[in-house]
Amino acid sequence: MRFASKVALITGSSRGIGRALAITLGREGATVVVHYKQNHEAAQRTVEDVRAAGGQAWSFAADLEDVAAIEHLFAAVRERQGHLDAFVSNAAATAFKPALEFKPHHLERTFNMNVRAFVLGVQHAAALMGPGGRILAVSSYGSVRGFPTYANLGASKAALEAWVRYFAEELGPRDINVNAINAGVVETDSADFFYGQKGMAPVEAVLRRVPKRRAATPEEVARPAAFLLSDDASYITGTVLMVDGGLTAAGPPYRVDCPDA
Repeated sequence: MRFASKVALITGSSRGIGRALAITLGREGATVVVHYKQNHEAAQRTVEDVRAAGGQAWSFAADLEDVAAIEHLFAAVRERQGHLDAFVSNAAATAFKPALEFKPHHLERTFNMNVRAFVLGVQHAAALMGPGGRILAVSSYGSVRGFPTYANLGASKAALEAWVRYFAEELGPRDINVNAINAGVVETDSADFFYGQKGMAPVEAVLRRVPKRRAATPEEVARPAAFLLSDDASYITGTVLMVDGGLTAAGPPYRVDCPDA
C-alpha cells in the first residue's frame, strides 16, 4: 500500500497507459483523479476499476489545449482534495504526417497539448504539493529516434524530457521529484492507430527488431511508472526511464537480419 492516503492526478487516464497506471495506484491505496477529454463512459469505467482494485477515484473532463480548462482541472483538485501528491502528464495528441507537410495548426495543437499543458500542469501541481511530491511525464521512443510521420510528436516528447530536467533542478530543493518514462511499442489504441496509418510499416516488422520480440502491455509500463511515483524512488529525479524492451538499445545490423547470429 505504497500510495495509501496519496492523491494522484493522471491526464488521459480513461484508456491505455494512463488507465493501467490509475488502476495500479488504486490497488495500492491511492485516490486517483481520472482526467479525460470527451469519453465520459471510458473514464467512468476507469473510476470503477480503480475502486474495485481498492482505491478511490473520481473523473474530470478538460481539454488540455485550453489554458482555462487546465486551471479548472487543478481548481477542482484543490477544492475536492486540498492537496496533490502525484501529477502524471500522460495525455498527448498529434497528426502523423511527413515533416514537410505540417501546417501551423498541427504544430500549435501538438505543442499546446504535449508541452504547454505539461509546463502549466507542473506549475499548478507544484503549488498543491509538499515535500515528497512526484511529477511524471510519459514520453515515447520517438524522442530519441527518427522515423516516418512521427516528427511532430517525437519533437514534442523530446521537449517534454528537457522540461523534466529543468523542473527537476528547480523543484529538487523542495523535495519534489520530476521524472519521465519513455515507452516503446505498447499494446494500446494509440499504437493501433499509428501502425494503421497508410504507408506505415506493419507493427510485426518493428517488433521483430525489438530484443524482447513483442510489444509491452500497458501494465508493464504502469508498474515502473508507479515505482518512480513511490517513496522507493526518493533519490531519483531528472531522469528518463526507458521501458521499451531494448528497442532503443538495439541498432543495425539487427540480430533478426543476421541469419547466423
